[in-house]
Amino acid sequence: MPIYAYQCSACGHELEALQKMSDAPLTECPACHASTLAKTVTAAAFRLGGGGWYETDFKSGNKKNLASTDAPSSACGTGACPACK
Repeated sequence: MPIYAYQCSACGHELEALQKMSDAPLTECPACHASTLAKTVTAAAFRLGGGGWYETDFKSGNKKNLASTDAPSSACGTGACPACK
């Protein structure tokens, strides 16, 4: 479930709420009880990167071709590599 940030336009109180995407937005401020809460825009809390499914997403230049299929494996020469058999 996503975390939504809210701010009250009457008193300036800020809060975060863990809600389902299908839940109605909060409207009542828990601090001043006015019906002036509004969702605020926030930055993402994480960035997907590293050697996962999208290995080439944050690489540039020649680094994109590091996972080449024709390169010998690290097991090459030990008999475990299909090319060595």
